[in-house]
Amino acid sequence: MSVGPIHHIAIVVHSIDEALSGYNELFGLEPEAPPMTFAPQRVRLCFLPTGPEPSARIELVEPVDDESGVARYLASHGEGVHHVCLLTDDLPASLDALAAADAELIDREPRPGAHGTVAFVHPRTLSGVLWELLEAEHPDR
Repeated sequence: MSVGPIHHIAIVVHSIDEALSGYNELFGLEPEAPPMTFAPQRVRLCFLPTGPEPSARIELVEPVDDESGVARYLASHGEGVHHVCLLTDDLPASLDALAAADAELIDREPRPGAHGTVAFVHPRTLSGVLWELLEAEHPDR
């Protein structure tokens, strides 16, 4: 199995609108598109490219209700790094390989994500980090 490069690093925030000014003022980063609501996860998302393609993005994640998993994470951990997302060309095969290696999968089957199909690997699997694997709809994005 081969995964990578990094597609994005997700940062959970209380407010995307408030966070954007800091990312712009400090780093000159601008959103690639306006923030969007991703209803299946009950969050708002905003992606900030860190350079020309294929550079990784920073994903700002804001919960839209107090009962979502991201809201619970924010309440217990505060703002900060939430997960790291790696690209894969074949998500089902990657999940099979991870399962065979005894990785603790949150998702055994791919599910819809903001840029394609995704699956998450539990932080207990590797260094306390929540890992997302993404098979992008448009591989150049």
